Amino acid sequence: MKFRGNVWKFGDNIDTDAIIPARCLTTSDPEALACHCMEDIDSEFTNKIGRGDIIVAGENFGCGSSREHAPIAIKAAGIACVVAKSFARIFYRNAFNMGLPIFESADLWDRVSEGQQIEVDGDSGGVVIIGADTPPLVIEPIPPFMQGLLRDGGLMRHIALKRRT
Repeated sequence: MKFRGNVWKFGDNIDTDAIIPARCLTTSDPEALACHCMEDIDSEFTNKIGRGDIIVAGENFGCGSSREHAPIAIKAAGIACVVAKSFARIFYRNAFNMGLPIFESADLWDRVSEGQQIEVDGDSGGVVIIGADTPPLVIEPIPPFMQGLLRDGGLMRHIALKRRT
């Protein structure tokens, strides 16, 4: 699980309404949700990001309602992973259930700039490579069971694959 992309920074307490506005919840189609990802914070967000880019956020990312639409919208928009100081617990679980890789790091937000390219290496126990002149930053590794959920594409696919074996 390695990701390389440009950083898009968001602050503390980004709630699920900011990630995907409630007015857009008339569908659960990932592509339709992706079009509205983060639009109330940055109306041009989905036009500016590139497939494989990385969200770096502050504390309590994904707070608010328990809607699964938020991680679906982020993933469908092309964001490879999210690294935040901390996540709301329900968002944390929903992200893994939907197959969106997320990592916790108390230090990354302060060490990167928006637009900067970084590499998140979840395979090596959790390392972020910020640049050639900067030592790698150790981040919280993803527990093995959660890695399995991500590898299988989320909880429902994981269960379906287990039933086949």
